[in-house]
Amino acid sequence: MSIPVGLATSSAYPGSAVDAFEMSAALGYDGVEVMVWSEKITQDVRVLGALSSDLGQPVLSIHAPTLLLTRGVFGTEPWDKVDRSIEMAQALGAPTVVLHPPFFWQKRYARTFVAGVARREATTGVHLAVENMFTWRPRTAYSTRDFQAYSPTWDPVGQGYRSVTLDISHAATSGSDALAMARSLGPTLRHLHLTDGVVGPLDDHLLPGQGDQDCAGVLSYLAATGFEARGGQVVVEVNTRTMSDAERREGLASALAFAREHLEGAGGQVYVPEPTRKRYRKGI
Repeated sequence: MSIPVGLATSSAYPGSAVDAFEMSAALGYDGVEVMVWSEKITQDVRVLGALSSDLGQPVLSIHAPTLLLTRGVFGTEPWDKVDRSIEMAQALGAPTVVLHPPFFWQKRYARTFVAGVARREATTGVHLAVENMFTWRPRTAYSTRDFQAYSPTWDPVGQGYRSVTLDISHAATSGSDALAMARSLGPTLRHLHLTDGVVGPLDDHLLPGQGDQDCAGVLSYLAATGFEARGGQVVVEVNTRTMSDAERREGLASALAFAREHLEGAGGQVYVPEPTRKRYRKGI
C-alpha cells in the first residue's frame, strides 16, 4: 500500500473529463479527482462510474461545485451543492469531497459552515476536506489592499475542521509557506493538491518545481508523518490550458514522477515535529 496519486479532471482543461480519465490511465495515475462544473459528464454518476470501471481509474475524490464559475451547478443553495457532491462520492466509492469555504456574501451559509461540515462528515463517513484559499489581490499598481473574499476565513488552520485540503498554489498566492502550513494542519491534513505557484494576484497552478514552494518537502513531510495511514491522497491539479497535447502529456507525466519520487524517497524517515506554531505566512 502507498499514498495514491490522482489526476484532477481540471488538469486536462480545455479537454474533457473523458480526456482526463484516459490520460490518467495512460500515464499510470492511481485515480481521478472529478471537478464538478458545467460539463455535464462531471455531474453524471452513471457516466463517471462507467469511465472509472472501463479505464480502471477509481474516483478518489469529488470537488464540489463551490467556485464562482459553478454558481448554477447542482442548484443555487450552497448546502445542496455539498450534499449532492457527498451523494456522488458515496455512489462512486470516493472517500473525499473537496470544498471551498463560503464567500463573504453567503452570510447564512458561513454562519453554519463549520458545524454543518462537521455534522455531515460524522453522519456520512465522507471526508469533507475544506481547502485553503487566499485573499483576492488587485492586479494594478494603484491599489495594494488585499480583499478578504471568504468567510470565516481563507485559512483553514484553527477553524475546527477534521479534514483539510492543502492546495500548494493557493498557499503561494496567499503569500504562505505550504510546508509550514502542512505542519500547522497536522493530522487534519487529508488531501493535497500538488501544484506550485508564486506570490501575486494570480492563482497559477504551475507544475511542481516551477514555482517558489517546497513541493518536494511537502511530499516528504506527508510520507513521513502518517498521511498514508489516515487515508491521505495526493492529486495533481495544474493549469495546462496553454499547452499542446504533447506538452500536456509530458507535463502531467513529470508531475506524477515528481510525486512518486518524493513520496517514496521519504519511506522509513522519522519526522521530528517543530513546535506548534502558525508562522507560515512568508515574511512573518
